[in-house]
Amino acid sequence: MSARLLRLVPLAALAFFFPVPAAAAPPELPDQIAAAWRTDHLYLYPAMRPSFPQAELDRIRAATRTVNFPVYVALLPRTPLTRSGDLDLPTLLQARVGQPGLYLVWTVTGDYWSGEETLIRPGGLKGRSLTRVQLDDKWDHKLVTTRPAPGIVRTIQQAATAYDGRPLPDVPAGDLEPADEDDSGPSTTDKEDLSVFIGMGAGGLAGFLLVIGLTLRHQRRRPSTKRRPRSTQAKTSSSKAGTPARITSVQLQADRWIAKADRAVRSLEARITASDRARAKVKLPELLDQRDDAAERLAAARALRSAAPEDLAATAGALVLARQAQQAAGGKEVQPPCFFDPTHQPGSVQAAWTEDTEVPTCPACARILARGETPRGFRLWKKSGLLGLDRKAVPYWTLDPKQEPLLATGFGALEDDLADRVERVYGVGR
Repeated sequence: MSARLLRLVPLAALAFFFPVPAAAAPPELPDQIAAAWRTDHLYLYPAMRPSFPQAELDRIRAATRTVNFPVYVALLPRTPLTRSGDLDLPTLLQARVGQPGLYLVWTVTGDYWSGEETLIRPGGLKGRSLTRVQLDDKWDHKLVTTRPAPGIVRTIQQAATAYDGRPLPDVPAGDLEPADEDDSGPSTTDKEDLSVFIGMGAGGLAGFLLVIGLTLRHQRRRPSTKRRPRSTQAKTSSSKAGTPARITSVQLQADRWIAKADRAVRSLEARITASDRARAKVKLPELLDQRDDAAERLAAARALRSAAPEDLAATAGALVLARQAQQAAGGKEVQPPCFFDPTHQPGSVQAAWTEDTEVPTCPACARILARGETPRGFRLWKKSGLLGLDRKAVPYWTLDPKQEPLLATGFGALEDDLADRVERVYGVGR
């Protein structure tokens, strides 16, 4: 017996030094999708496959074959990863695949489908912005959201227009939501308001031209030798500080998010009506809260775009509110904006700015802070000099919050009060 035990000792030692490897953890969802796309560019979440309509898949596949660039589609349920909004999944997946093309990630909550997309062109190839095409498409925000195919097919068509300029085809009637009876044109009140604004604009323009004329007359009397150094100095300081973002770019983003939020709120209203008819009282209070929150943020976003359409800060605020409205209506966690730049991805990371100050930032700005640097930030013009004609670009958080009330809490990054501030400043929104 003792001899047999002695023969087992070496085996026990081998087992100790060379343990059996544990089972490998399953890959993360982005890696699963990227791996599946190597053989099939249409990924359907495994748990959704048994009951997913084959006709929807066939229609999406047919649409991908009508364009001359690769199309990658992922259909997912609303999981913690897709719900949190921490990641820009289309961009992340494109980095995994490493190829140009159209990347679409569509998620579902209940029977509400929503999607994100990014169009990556081959190096050096330029074309029309996909966002611009979507904004110009009058049917974009009127598509049904209870099925994924209508929105995905239309996005593929929009990408083709942006890619090679082909005209957008008509939308089948079955892909459109029922038309609203009261959406036939401007109301009498709207027309009256328009006439008032036109009158106010004409008076304001006359006053502005008078001020410009007086200022130019005053400057002609000044020696030219003094004017040239001032111009050079102003140009130098502006180039060092950088310039604000182009307002047209921010306007495009804001209008796109307003359209998406409007579609999400409409779909949520339909779900509430269906839930009420089915007497599903368990989820109804939650849906009503989502609806109220989303509607308030969307109303504030529209108020900003209407009251100050050419103001960069107000337009950025509208972008933030519309994006949050879409999150709320879709059942996502409402996230604050990136403190340093509200046009960046949401502030999903709490990052240390100073030893005793943490702010919500996007992942890109968080990486800059980790290097001990301050991000360039969202910049606005700071007026100075006589009549405020001189200006320089500065980070928005350096401006006086009394003069710029929307900026006091970082566009709502430090406190979720942006919609309230819109109401206080403009008298509308909530």
